[in-house]
Amino acid sequence: MNKSSMDMIYREYKNDVYRYLYYLCRNHHNAEDLMQETFYRACSRLDNLEGGRTKAWLLRVAHNAYIDRLRKESRSSVYENEFFHNVPSEETPEASVLTGESRQELHAMLSMLPPNQQHAVLLYDIHGFSYQESADLMGIPLSHFKIILYRARQKLRKGRETA
Repeated sequence: MNKSSMDMIYREYKNDVYRYLYYLCRNHHNAEDLMQETFYRACSRLDNLEGGRTKAWLLRVAHNAYIDRLRKESRSSVYENEFFHNVPSEETPEASVLTGESRQELHAMLSMLPPNQQHAVLLYDIHGFSYQESADLMGIPLSHFKIILYRARQKLRKGRETA
């Protein structure tokens, strides 16, 4: 693939990759860093890209970058700079509040789930992968993926009823 093909892939999938990473790490700055790392890795491994499975391949690369970051962070201490959390955005205040509340509610609900159930909900319900694609991305059999997703949805329903 040439540079223009990678540019096209970036423009088409950058938002999906960012959202996926944001839901995994729950930090805007880390998600952006991981997104850059994902596309850097993707550029260097374009020969591994399977036709028609670009999004799934990119999310797999993103997941691997996220796991690598977790491993690296577990070996070192990271201190976050709070300054950038208060940088103004271009959104209206109302839209910002509603988006923030929705995002916080989603994070709160997802945080009730174990990591594998969070991953299943993100892949299937948020990113729209099929059952089989989601199972493949998680590296588990289809039947196991369906069980994980079912249990996650049950927990989310119970959490919503008690709230």
